[in-house]
Amino acid sequence: MYTILILGSGGREHAFIHSLHKSPLCQKIFVAPGNGGTDDFAENVVLDIKNFESVAQFVLGNKVDIVVVGPEAPLVEGIVDYFRSEKLKHIKVVGPDAFAAQLEGSKAFAKKFMQKYNIPTAGYLEVSSGNIEEGYHFLDKLSPPYVLKADGLAAGKGVLILNELSEAKEELSLMLSGKFGDASSKVVIEEFLDGIEFSVFALTDGRNYALLPQAKDYKRIGEGDTGLNTGGMGAVSPVPFVTDELLDDVIKSIIDPTIQGIGLEKMSYKGFVFFGLILVKGKPYVIEYNCRMGDPETEVVLPRLDEDLLSLFLSLFDNSLETHICQEIPGYATTVMLVSGGYPGDYEKGKKISLSDHSEGTIFHAGTKKSEGLLKTEGGRVLAVTSLAPTMDQALKASIGTAEKIHFDGKYFRRDIGVDLKEK
Repeated sequence: MYTILILGSGGREHAFIHSLHKSPLCQKIFVAPGNGGTDDFAENVVLDIKNFESVAQFVLGNKVDIVVVGPEAPLVEGIVDYFRSEKLKHIKVVGPDAFAAQLEGSKAFAKKFMQKYNIPTAGYLEVSSGNIEEGYHFLDKLSPPYVLKADGLAAGKGVLILNELSEAKEELSLMLSGKFGDASSKVVIEEFLDGIEFSVFALTDGRNYALLPQAKDYKRIGEGDTGLNTGGMGAVSPVPFVTDELLDDVIKSIIDPTIQGIGLEKMSYKGFVFFGLILVKGKPYVIEYNCRMGDPETEVVLPRLDEDLLSLFLSLFDNSLETHICQEIPGYATTVMLVSGGYPGDYEKGKKISLSDHSEGTIFHAGTKKSEGLLKTEGGRVLAVTSLAPTMDQALKASIGTAEKIHFDGKYFRRDIGVDLKEK
């Protein structure tokens, strides 16, 4: 029997808890810091997850066996490396070390990795203050729109897509001058790829991997994919246009060489690889790697995984992952994200949430807290409503039906998640 600590506070972490608590191998789950819904099957604990010493003290004091790292920042900052000390090395940590986490933490590192292992991606140039003129010349050769990416983690705000050359050059200068802090001390200029995006997920021990269900998420705040980018307004799994032939191409041209590259670079990697992909004229390209699961994708991927998630995690550490072929629950999963009024701009917190007792599907909490005996809003993205059904239409109808029964001031959600996929 295993005691687990999950680090994070969003819908992704709630989905982890929802899956892990079902395992017959699971004894107890802690989550730090958790949210207003994670205490259904876990114990919320107050911890600064970037303070690795505090995390380690809690792990040792509570006889935790496995640490599952939800968000990217602790991975990029080296929590896996910290747990290599003599007194902590018996703890199993799900995630890559800091060197491997650069696949997400540094756009330039990821691009060099893809170039080295012949993984299809957009053409690019890495620019710093020392070669800004070269950056201007590279932009001159491109056709609009122009893509500028801060090299480091910028809380999801470090990617600019611009239509005017003059604006792109001005923004390049501003980014290198600190627009996104240290994250944009280097900038990657990319060729724009025009296509449809989707995501594929793998769990790897650094040599072998098991594929999880694929998904497509929706980033824009407005219906019809309009308005500002968000952390994600909903997701669908599986992706109807991802045929067996396309998935085979993704495996051969992207996933296999990525995992082989991880091994050849001697990366310590026991966790998730998130492949953010785009389909351009029938060919898949990598837009980005993430070194953890996405949110809200986790809320549709895990509900479709017909596996003991805890056993899968354990297989990362006992060389048995290669024997796993993940089984999927047939049909579709859709999730619809309920957000606070004003999001992704300014929004108010502390709005009372009323949940219906007669709702379909599963409600994963993202930005909620319990205060004075009431459930209240605490973040921009508040709740993710996930439904499983034989068809995407049925699943989406169930998710929207439940979303309509949930009430808090300023509630907003998209009703068109997955609608574009009917035409693909």
